[in-house]
Amino acid sequence: MSPHTCGGQTPAESDFQVLEIARKLEMYGIRFHTASDREGAKINLAVSHMGVLVFQSCARVRLQMFLNERLCPEFQSSTKINTFNWSRLRKLSFKRKRFLIKLHPEVHGPYQDTLEFVLGSRDACKNFWKTCVEYHTFFRLADQPKPRARAILFSRGSSFRYSGRTQKQLVDYVKDGGMKRIPYERKHSKTQMSLRALNANLPRQSVLFTEGTRTPASPSSTSASFCSGPASPPAPVGLLGSKDGSGSPTGPPAPSARWPAAERSGVAAAPPPGPPAFQPCQGLSVESPQLPSTRKTPPSLSPLGPAEQGSSPLLSPVLSDAGGAGTDDQEELRHKCAPADEAYFIAKEILATERTYLKDLEVITVWFRSAVVKADAMPADLMTLLFSNIDPIYEFHSGFLREVEQRLALWEGSSSAQATGDHRRIGDVLLSNMLQLKTLTRHFQRLHEVLTELEAASSRLRRLEALRRDFELQKVCYLPLNAFLLKPLQRLRHYRLLLRRLCASDRQDPDRGDQDRADRREALKAITEVTSTLQHSLVRLENLQKLMELQRDLVGIENLIAPGREFIREGCLHKLTRKGLQQRMFFLFSDMLLYTGRGASGTSRFRIRGLLPLRGMLVEERENEWSVPHCFTIYAAQKTVVVAASTQLEKEKWMRDLNAAINAAKSSADTALAPLGSVLCPLPRRPSDEVSLEESEDDARRARCSSGGPGQHRASTAMHVCWDRTTSISRADRSAAVENQLSGYLLRKFKNSSGWQKLWVVFTNFCLFFYKTHQDDCPLASLPLLGYSVSLPGEADGIHKEHVFKLQFKSHVYFFRAESKYTLGRWMEVIKSASTSPGRAGTSEEEA
Repeated sequence: MSPHTCGGQTPAESDFQVLEIARKLEMYGIRFHTASDREGAKINLAVSHMGVLVFQSCARVRLQMFLNERLCPEFQSSTKINTFNWSRLRKLSFKRKRFLIKLHPEVHGPYQDTLEFVLGSRDACKNFWKTCVEYHTFFRLADQPKPRARAILFSRGSSFRYSGRTQKQLVDYVKDGGMKRIPYERKHSKTQMSLRALNANLPRQSVLFTEGTRTPASPSSTSASFCSGPASPPAPVGLLGSKDGSGSPTGPPAPSARWPAAERSGVAAAPPPGPPAFQPCQGLSVESPQLPSTRKTPPSLSPLGPAEQGSSPLLSPVLSDAGGAGTDDQEELRHKCAPADEAYFIAKEILATERTYLKDLEVITVWFRSAVVKADAMPADLMTLLFSNIDPIYEFHSGFLREVEQRLALWEGSSSAQATGDHRRIGDVLLSNMLQLKTLTRHFQRLHEVLTELEAASSRLRRLEALRRDFELQKVCYLPLNAFLLKPLQRLRHYRLLLRRLCASDRQDPDRGDQDRADRREALKAITEVTSTLQHSLVRLENLQKLMELQRDLVGIENLIAPGREFIREGCLHKLTRKGLQQRMFFLFSDMLLYTGRGASGTSRFRIRGLLPLRGMLVEERENEWSVPHCFTIYAAQKTVVVAASTQLEKEKWMRDLNAAINAAKSSADTALAPLGSVLCPLPRRPSDEVSLEESEDDARRARCSSGGPGQHRASTAMHVCWDRTTSISRADRSAAVENQLSGYLLRKFKNSSGWQKLWVVFTNFCLFFYKTHQDDCPLASLPLLGYSVSLPGEADGIHKEHVFKLQFKSHVYFFRAESKYTLGRWMEVIKSASTSPGRAGTSEEEA
């Protein structure tokens, strides 16, 4: 940071700005401590404000493909493979050379509650333990704990205690004007002075920490301030212990090192580019290579099942209002410090969505790979095909994310001073990476082959099919597995949209440098060329993935996947029968119309009840004849069906798409699509999709207990949401949703609550997924948006904050607060695209 950017600031303010920049740099201040895990694998330990970190120790790690000895590209830097947040830890201790980490019971579940790492010597182990004590006391405690009385004759454990003020005390001291009473003297960077030396007269502190000493909301915490840097969630209970002689760790031994350090270290998930942990699949007789997620995650609580409940979809222990109050002043401060230009918020959107996208890739590259290797269920040639095309894409985006994070940190650091154009440049980073995407074109084009071969192998091999089914029940796989294979191509279209917005913002910023403008335009040109080349591949891949999804979810039909067959629309209509209007799910394809009913009691699958060819079909509006609102009649070759839509808009959508599909079928030259037949013994695929999309907290707990496993967590598939909201989704809606993916921190408030809670929110596949932080691997809850309305709050809502939008479906109301006017507009834009979709039938290929 150059001196001229700090004009008008006090020395303390400028130093605080430097510390803010340093805090957002992932590796700043990290000191490695060489160690090994229980299996002898070499790793590096470190400590930061978040907690204890684990890194791969070697600088160049070869990922050796199994069975065929194929070598994947190399990682060129140390890779973080785990972050133990302070909230997850119950106790840190050491015994001779062994460093012991004990976890809370809710973290490790039925698995080992103690992890062991071996350092080079007892002194090295004790020094690292001391560092952990100092970091925890400074960043996590609000006050100085009173020292414990020590035994006179006999005592155990180290006498080391951290002596100094905590971060909370220092912040309060500055707020109270304490720094004004002390003459400030700037020190050169080479002069090092510890807090312990500055505060030697303060009472010594204990190392046993309890719940009452947690650090409340502060400018550096994650409670409700909009801070782009990583931070740890609030700790539910106390954590560390100071004893030297802790007992030996218990639990099952770590698995053998068949997969690189992600498994060998026996530890859990970490932010990108480090790989996260893998939760064991239900029904698999394997040990977890890493520990479970950091919290108990409830099922996805998605609003409104068939019987409307009164509870809130997001009312769960992890999403309560605790810790959400009293943070408005901090948030206002962050609003004033953030840059105000639109280009900054667009760049920040690129960063946020890139983080989410990299997590999605890790579902395949790390989690699914770990499951496949342990179960030994995938043929070697298929593994080579899958990971040799996904791994290069993952490595590219890992590097791109690091570059964007560093550039945004500089941008934010220069915001409070007179920023120059150099600090606000992002075009050079975008241009260089968009040009590199051209070299990955062949990997993008082979994703269709990957998806086809994976589905074919799953139908042949029962072990692979069972593995996929169980893996999709894991919380980390919050979408169908095939959906993650679409993400790389979909991300390219998202880049194009964001770069268009970025170039358009240049006209509103006359101070933007000419070189940065040119770089942005060239980056847009480069990504447009890539998307134009791959547009046909994306359309084919999206259609294939949807047909595969329906093939697995529908009972009573086979050969649904056929060349030339295209998905057009799915949704809920009411069919007129002898018993009156009966709810049915309809699926419109380019050559036929299927309608289904709910399967047997206790399942959530749909069973085929009728098939109507489009050739010779006629659709007429006969509402007056049947005295049923929003109804129309479908005349097929051998059957006539009367159906009713929920609204006039839904009726118009269905009639428009049906007529367009019928006309296309008449002129189509494809007359020999694969015949459809009944499935005599359908495989029980994904039986865990829940019928009810909203349940109370007690109902959710009973459902988890009755299911006997963690798989009952996803009930937000489009098919089930359409059924419960009596709405529909078209191919055009799904295509538009690709560009309208969004991620970022929002403050959430329930209708009847007083406090705001900060959550990391991901919008994808017509659904909001909620996380505590962007580093988490599994969502806490989900909220399908079909049927919801989005608007600004009115006077009756009693919301006296800016940048707030309101989500409402019947009696369910939520308020979300964004950090800027631009971000507010973006969230409302993408949510409107999902909740009030246009529903056009569209063409097979969009204009590039």
